Amino acid sequence: MNEIALLIAATLSAGTVLAIAALGLLINERAGVVNLGAEGLMLVAAIAGFAAAVHSGSDLLGFAAGMGAGALLAALSGVLMIWLGTNQYATGLALSLFGAGFSAFVGVEYTQQRLSERSHFAVPGLADLPFVGKALFEHHPLVYGALLLALGLHLFLYRTRAGLVLRAVGESPESAHALGYPVRRIRLAAMAVGGALCGLAGAYLSIIYTPLWVEGMVAGKGWIALALTTFATWRPARVLLGAYLFGGVTMLQFHLQSEGIDIASQWLSMLPYLATIVVLVLISRNPTWIRINMPASLGKPFRPGA
Repeated sequence: MNEIALLIAATLSAGTVLAIAALGLLINERAGVVNLGAEGLMLVAAIAGFAAAVHSGSDLLGFAAGMGAGALLAALSGVLMIWLGTNQYATGLALSLFGAGFSAFVGVEYTQQRLSERSHFAVPGLADLPFVGKALFEHHPLVYGALLLALGLHLFLYRTRAGLVLRAVGESPESAHALGYPVRRIRLAAMAVGGALCGLAGAYLSIIYTPLWVEGMVAGKGWIALALTTFATWRPARVLLGAYLFGGVTMLQFHLQSEGIDIASQWLSMLPYLATIVVLVLISRNPTWIRINMPASLGKPFRPGA
């Protein structure tokens, strides 16, 4: 039972990285912008957050640095895509390549650095409960923050006027523009907020989840987060479900190895990516279902007066 509790705890922690990044990308896509640069954003944020935490000794400053780096890069790419009309897919891929190279270059001197002793978090009173205490109540506050973020985003999108405007911009920017809403500014703001959340996910990865800096440490999580938005049909609650599902698959490989199951490690390492491909293939078998749920103007540029 203790091993199952540890597996559940590891699943929640691993899923938090994917959930925060995917919720940020969901904001982008609800505004009609596809951001394929999540992998690069998370890498730059991971080294920015780790470096800030090393020099300041503060995890909070590390998170702030990661969010700032993610928001800045996302906003810059947003200017290219939204105002200059560059191709969203090509710009996102360029951002991913830039992030991988830039983080590797900047992070050379941090590969041997170590953060100060990590604090052990536990919910008073609940962490001592048998089984559920270790499984659910000994996590970093950001694990619970991801749950609150998903709830807050759901309320924002479906219970507020600002959320309605954001969805309208993603569905029909021409109509939103005709009603007087600054479509391009709204999309740029969505890009910056989404980038900040991707940055937070990257900083959490290097400061709390690992905690260290290794070149390429995001290891495809940005791409999985991007796939999660489609898997979740652009709904925050389903993003959480998908994030924990993929987090569980990721942790399962380590659990199977610890149990001595005779499977080649390469196959176990492939599990999260195979699961992503299988899910996308299954979803793609019903294009009508995707089309109904997908923001109508996703990936389409908008030029006022064009």
